[in-house]
Amino acid sequence: MASSHPFGGGQVPVNCKLCETDRLIQWKCMDCSILMCGHCKDKVHSQFKNAQDHKIIIREEIGLHTEELDFTNIKCDEHAGQSSCLYCNTCEVLVCPTCFAKVHKKHDLIEISDEYKVKVERLKKGQIKMQKNNSIMKAKKDELNKLMSAENSKYSKVRQDILMHEKTVKEQVDTYFKELLNKLDQSHETVLTTVKSDLNAISIFTNQTEDKRNEVQDFIDISNATDFFQGIKIIENSTEIQEPQTKPSYNSSPKFVPGNINQSNIGSLQYDGNLSAEINVSLVINNTYQTELEAITLVIPCQDQSIWLHSGTNGILQRVKPEGTNLKMMSKLDITVCGMAVTPSNQLLMIVQGKTELQQISSPGELTDSVYDVTPLLPNAIHVISDNKLIVGAYNYKQKRSAVITMNKKGDKETVYEHDQHNQPLFINVKNITTTSNGNIHIVDDIFNLGRGKVVILGQSGHIINQYKGHSIINKSKPFTPVNIVTTPSDNVVVMDLNTYILHILNNNGHLISYFNTEDIGIEFPYSLAINTTGQLYIGCSRAAGSQTKKAKLYEINIAGF
Repeated sequence: MASSHPFGGGQVPVNCKLCETDRLIQWKCMDCSILMCGHCKDKVHSQFKNAQDHKIIIREEIGLHTEELDFTNIKCDEHAGQSSCLYCNTCEVLVCPTCFAKVHKKHDLIEISDEYKVKVERLKKGQIKMQKNNSIMKAKKDELNKLMSAENSKYSKVRQDILMHEKTVKEQVDTYFKELLNKLDQSHETVLTTVKSDLNAISIFTNQTEDKRNEVQDFIDISNATDFFQGIKIIENSTEIQEPQTKPSYNSSPKFVPGNINQSNIGSLQYDGNLSAEINVSLVINNTYQTELEAITLVIPCQDQSIWLHSGTNGILQRVKPEGTNLKMMSKLDITVCGMAVTPSNQLLMIVQGKTELQQISSPGELTDSVYDVTPLLPNAIHVISDNKLIVGAYNYKQKRSAVITMNKKGDKETVYEHDQHNQPLFINVKNITTTSNGNIHIVDDIFNLGRGKVVILGQSGHIINQYKGHSIINKSKPFTPVNIVTTPSDNVVVMDLNTYILHILNNNGHLISYFNTEDIGIEFPYSLAINTTGQLYIGCSRAAGSQTKKAKLYEINIAGF
């Protein structure tokens, strides 16, 4: 049914349809479909035949009432003087009594008004589909714009690096620097051109979809049933608009790698991966393990397929081994730890509150000091790089210090990352650490008492190359609260967001490439993360606030796409 549009601001003034003067419109007759002033309502319209039976509404109600189509006066296309009385679903045509008697007796016939409702509903579904497609394209457009922003930011930084390095070299290498800049500019322009091309295609699609949606709405608003059914096939067949095929990924600008002051190794542009506009993320639960823990705050897989589980809420450390859908208990220790990691030689390292040394469990099962000591700081995060090197996050609240320290197998401190080039602290409170194959260190940095955090990405030189502070839409109402981080076999980084149950998936430079809500596969209260030796993701869960259950679950998940 067609609806009357609201009478009001922003529209061209409408005169009274009876006296056609500029008197104020105050009434509408729904039966005559005319707008009237107060004078004509009382003096003119009241003289119409059967006027007393007409439905007249005040101006303020215009737009709240709908006009019903008249299905009793649709002329038959085949038989002069006959009016259509039914709709034949078999032939998809309106039929009059003569049509029925001659051709359509055994066909699927329904009331014209019923078929009208079916057609309108189908059109509305088409509108909804177009709107959904438009929303998808708009979301893709937002992602592409974010890629452009990230690319522009990266481009600006690389350009700045080149210009700063240029100041340190001799005058005779200026020409070579200009060649590097020209190459970077061309590469950057190529990247933007390809992204803009897809953005343009999306804009064209959204405009076409919007125009078509309006066209369908105008058709739905037709007040003449004959016109409606004469045009319905054409309009039904025109609601499908081919979506543009955008590229799954885009080449990224190269980065600048400085060298010594000579033409052979002054520096070069190196490509460090593609910008990705879309990524097909898949998480499928392979096994669900029921534990007797209140929460699994840490999960650490071992080389022999066993798993260390820690519940910080009740201070229990367990070593278990999956057997089918059950976990076989291998050992148990009553202890509260702040962090754990397993070395390639299957040695468990732990952070025990108040200890400056990392702890380890000897073969008899006794807790002993390791060679890794970060005095005068206290450790609060561990990440093992290899059998010869590990990274420790450490802090000293009294001194307001927080640092990331690389240490060798002997326990010697090789590098301490604590301050930037302006002597400002790099971190507030290091909670978790992981690394990627390009040498970047990804650090979960917690902001005290504010219930939010960020991921800081350090390059090989120790400078911050990126900071990820959450997603503008995902974290619009709930701040980004990263609690765990892990690197996948594809060299992407997964960050657990405690507030939203969202896994934020970053590339090895810390840029968001996708995200996944664990509730979509039935996982609630996710907390801890780990990747086992076969590339599967472990998610350890906690419990709802105030819950007293001791049924924390551990999920083993097959992942793909990241």
